[in-house]
Amino acid sequence: MRPVGLYFHIPFCRSRCGYCSFVSGCDLSQRGRYTAALLRAIETAPFADCTAATLYFGGGTPTLLGEALIDLLAAVRQKLPLAPDAEITVEANPGTVTLPLLQRLRQAGFNRISFGLQDCEDEVLRLLGRCHTVAQGEAAVQMAKQAGFTNISADLMLATPGQTPEKARRLAEYGLSLGIPHLSSYLLKIEPGTPFDSAGMAARCPDDDTAADCYLAYYQALEQAGFSHYEISNAALPGYESRHNCAYWQLREYIGFGPGAASFFGGRRFRFPDSLAAFLSGADPWSLPVQEGPGGDWEEALMLSLRLSSGLTPGLAARYGRDYAALLRRAAPLGPAGLLRADGERIALTDRGFLLSNQVILTLLG
Repeated sequence: MRPVGLYFHIPFCRSRCGYCSFVSGCDLSQRGRYTAALLRAIETAPFADCTAATLYFGGGTPTLLGEALIDLLAAVRQKLPLAPDAEITVEANPGTVTLPLLQRLRQAGFNRISFGLQDCEDEVLRLLGRCHTVAQGEAAVQMAKQAGFTNISADLMLATPGQTPEKARRLAEYGLSLGIPHLSSYLLKIEPGTPFDSAGMAARCPDDDTAADCYLAYYQALEQAGFSHYEISNAALPGYESRHNCAYWQLREYIGFGPGAASFFGGRRFRFPDSLAAFLSGADPWSLPVQEGPGGDWEEALMLSLRLSSGLTPGLAARYGRDYAALLRRAAPLGPAGLLRADGERIALTDRGFLLSNQVILTLLG
């Protein structure tokens, strides 16, 4: 049986954040139809001798589906076997969860939850367009613990308007104070076409140098507390790394469900169109994905491996017929610059190297 990761996109939010460029909307009246469309897609999915190693319900705000999430998980179980230790994650926003819902999800088999908290100051949350307060975020985390979740993650945001390295460090200390084992932390990027873009929010954000200092101060605080900065935007206590997301970076197979959801399966990449209407009306959901060509080539393997602190190994290079010694020679000038560590076991980026990963990758590709 070949292990596969499953991603379910839930494109509903109570309101849309000004920085968001994901496929999502606020017409909650479509939730029933969407659940039915996902059930149809699960039933007809192109599985062949697969077992689900990880499941990830992302969004949007998946918890807006409520207990329909349990129906989706049950449908997966009917379609294919789950690995005995399958990681089953649901994303959640404070204000969309109750203790009874979290208890039902945990009892049904969900064993990991990721909260979108974003910041530790109510003023910043309002500026970002978030629908919760700091107190509500903390209460949601405590409810998850009470419901029996031990594998809990929170999303926090770096380089937000007015952030300084000192504020970034306080944000890290806030994340640590929650008593949870995983923190995902992203540099705010103003995407073209978003409300933040049209409002000129980029002018209020830290410049590139300050943003880099915020990033370094934040992750230094986490590392000093025993967290491993295991991926460009993720840190965890040992054993709590996101297995589902690691599968992306390790070029393992996964299948995405829902508008905009991507897949890598059978050596090919394909993606559902961004249209919610098309997904809802498609009698044959798997006639919708657009083929994006083959995946898993050397350039992709090198790029994705360097997202992880485990880095690029001689074994991975050999699998693609590459000369690891030549890669070490290309990497040599970048070591004294503090961008990577390179030896006979791996080539791995430092925290500073993560910030310049594109340039490092181009150097290693020659």
